[in-house]
Amino acid sequence: MHKLLIENSGKEMLLLGNEAIARGALEAGVSFVTCYPGTPSSEIPEQFFKMGKETDIYFEYSTNEKVAMEVGAAAAIAGLRTMVTLKHVGLNVASDPLMTLAYVGVKGGMVIINADDPFCFSSQNEQDNRYYARLSSLPMLEPTNVQEMKDITVAAFDLSEELELPVIIRTTTRLNHISAAVKLGDLKPIKTKDTFQKNPFHFVAVPAVSRNLHKLLLEKYDRALEKSENWPGNTIVGSGKWGIVANGVSFNYVSDAVSDLGISDKVSILKLEFSWPLPKDLCTRFMKKVDKVLVVEELEPVMENDLKAIAQESGITIPIKGKGIAGLSRLFEYDPGMIRKAVAEYFGVDYKGTEILDLSEVPELPGRPPNLCAGCPHRATYYSVKQVYGPDAVYPTDIGCYTLGLLPPISMADLVICMGSSVSTGCGFSQATDQKVVSFIGDSTFFHSGITGLVNAVHNNHKFTLVILDNGTTAMTGHQPHPGVNTEPMGVDLTQLSVEEVVRGCGVKDVHVVKPFKLKKTIESVKATMEYDGISVIISKEACPLFAKAMGQFKKSRPFYINHNKCKNHRDCINLLACPAMYLDGEQVEIDKNLCTACSVCAQVCPENAILPLKE
Repeated sequence: MHKLLIENSGKEMLLLGNEAIARGALEAGVSFVTCYPGTPSSEIPEQFFKMGKETDIYFEYSTNEKVAMEVGAAAAIAGLRTMVTLKHVGLNVASDPLMTLAYVGVKGGMVIINADDPFCFSSQNEQDNRYYARLSSLPMLEPTNVQEMKDITVAAFDLSEELELPVIIRTTTRLNHISAAVKLGDLKPIKTKDTFQKNPFHFVAVPAVSRNLHKLLLEKYDRALEKSENWPGNTIVGSGKWGIVANGVSFNYVSDAVSDLGISDKVSILKLEFSWPLPKDLCTRFMKKVDKVLVVEELEPVMENDLKAIAQESGITIPIKGKGIAGLSRLFEYDPGMIRKAVAEYFGVDYKGTEILDLSEVPELPGRPPNLCAGCPHRATYYSVKQVYGPDAVYPTDIGCYTLGLLPPISMADLVICMGSSVSTGCGFSQATDQKVVSFIGDSTFFHSGITGLVNAVHNNHKFTLVILDNGTTAMTGHQPHPGVNTEPMGVDLTQLSVEEVVRGCGVKDVHVVKPFKLKKTIESVKATMEYDGISVIISKEACPLFAKAMGQFKKSRPFYINHNKCKNHRDCINLLACPAMYLDGEQVEIDKNLCTACSVCAQVCPENAILPLKE
């Protein structure tokens, strides 16, 4: 049995933050879960996928976040308790239905898990999605620790049903990926079916209906504001005259800083768990009892600006500051040392900080830049395309493992904006320049949001080459399925779509399916696209070796080695491919047989045929 399905009410279990959210949903009686995987949220839906046939909960990896939001919305409007999980940029994709769903509302509890990523650990930006709560007028909850991640999830479903609104739970990478002991509650029975009650003059958002729905949303917003004023997690800790306001993981840093500096008797901390609508009365009472306020929040000065506005309206003239104090900026994650320094500086506390060790005599650690895995088929595809198109072509790329084509010696990533953008920006480059254009996109990303760009390319007669890197999985986020994956080895019966058939169905005439490890034939196909007068698509089809191993489908072959009697040390193998299985031992190239997957690409590149399979 999956560990999250074990009753154990009242007992503790060590859980990852994301696992705690999944457990909270189970305790709330969730019966419908949708998502598109994206770090740092990926482990939440993974739990429901792994539960599989052990539960009646419906779960799907949706084609993209917009689809996930819309599928989940229908289930919640029909009356089922529904959860949608996505990362911060995923909410951009889902924002179109989200804004109107706020008007329409829900019947069953609907919780949207939004995972922000300060410091861009695995994202193309570090946007602050607290603005989405303000934009949509939807309630937002922000846990501060793993126990709260579970408990808030349970509470969010009840809040959603009471207000008949989706509720957003905002987490950050630091919370998603920490582990702690969590006290478990009871698992609630689930309702897997309900009946949709037709009401087109409520659910069909034409202008005349939406005008009434907007008024209804603002009434619900006022009710949410009342809830936030009395929410148990919106609390004032301490009674001192120095005020600190904090949310999320920053609350923990503040608590530790106050304790470490020995100023607990001088400080009052306003913890905002139900952070939107902001509890204005509570904030006003807090500011009236303190002499000055420090606002500690990662990324944007959202609460800082709100508190200043509330203070102005209430005639409160105390100093309120956040950004610009010590290292508190709009950039990156905060850390405990940074917060100690900021608290000490702002309140004039004597603090010397931790003595920095003298490491001048310690040699620097060698760099470990991210790299495509040993045996990754993307490396072979990049090599073949570069042999034909050279370094001067424009190479728009996309979101996935293959974004690492940015790094030398591949150096074939010239622009990436968001999921699916490589196809559309390829259209733009091909029209705006006379340069050759080759766009790269993965199979999962193609289904996510690349198809519309391809339709646009065909319809508007654009001329460029699109390379679809089909490795049979959603590799970057942890090998989740997508519409083009054969899910049979996973024990899941889902319909597999053919990338080639979809491409041809979009109207593409020049389609080439290649096996990238066969360099000669792949290069021939790439050459055929070079002069084609229109849109060409190359589907580079080879399984991700890590996924193949996990599924027991990896064909074990003899690893390769360098025959130094033949090798003339040209180093084409390293300089052109940079496979992590290859390394320099002194001046000689060697291959780590434990990393080599026997893809044979390096052997095909070697001009002396000095790379051979081991005989044993």
